[in-house]
Amino acid sequence: MTSTNKPINHPLDDLLRTDRIPHIWCPGCGIGTAFASCLTAMKASGIDLEKTVMVSGIGCSARGAGYVMLDSYHTTHGRAIPFATGLKLANPELNVVVFSGDGDLFAIGGNHFIHGARRNVDITVICVNNLNYGMTGGQVAATTPLGSKTTTTPAGNPDGPFNLPLMAYAAGASYVSRWTILHTRDMTESIKDALLNRGFAFVEVLSPCPVNFGRRNKEKALDSLRLYQEKTIIKNDAHPSELDIDFERGVILGKFVDIERPTCIDRYDATCRPPEILEEEKAA
Repeated sequence: MTSTNKPINHPLDDLLRTDRIPHIWCPGCGIGTAFASCLTAMKASGIDLEKTVMVSGIGCSARGAGYVMLDSYHTTHGRAIPFATGLKLANPELNVVVFSGDGDLFAIGGNHFIHGARRNVDITVICVNNLNYGMTGGQVAATTPLGSKTTTTPAGNPDGPFNLPLMAYAAGASYVSRWTILHTRDMTESIKDALLNRGFAFVEVLSPCPVNFGRRNKEKALDSLRLYQEKTIIKNDAHPSELDIDFERGVILGKFVDIERPTCIDRYDATCRPPEILEEEKAA
């Protein structure tokens, strides 16, 4: 309380549904940090928040859409990107942000991610990667590192994980970056850049999951942060093929892709809409 007995407001209170606080995220989880960076970047970017929408699927990170004081949509599992695509195509003036997790976006929703990037739909996708299905019990995910233990791979994961920035780059994303929740300032600045990018923008955020992934791999939240500090290398413009997550060798962070190319709507207008209609709309 202040000396005048007025409550001290958090600087993000105007973007939060404070009546839904406390949130569901576990102690030591990094999703709250990523979520706060996203909201901070929204305010710093200068985008019109009255025309900004947040979309999520299902999972721990996907709860973010329920805490934001914006138009927001909590969609079915894996379907955040097609829903966001529909919003953008229906009203191109909207700023559409997808905030979700690695399981939702790259396992069940992987096909949608590929085609959203291929079409260069003008949306911003923030993926909080905690290396497992955190909400539903800690099962193996498409991002779980080789050899790591989960509830469904108690002897260790036998399959190699996706390289998310490489997938985004190969599919056609116009902006691609990766940070950890320890690199908060860099992450916030990168999300701001992604919001201002014209096209499909992707930001991967590495985040600890101490209750599920960490507990089974004998890794506490502080151990994860130590890895983020000691085993990461900032290398902007690194080729996405170099970006496998391997904390023994070192994990590369940075901004890897930032290009301009026609968006989905640009190509649609050029291909499907008669020039005279476009001229009439411009004149109006």
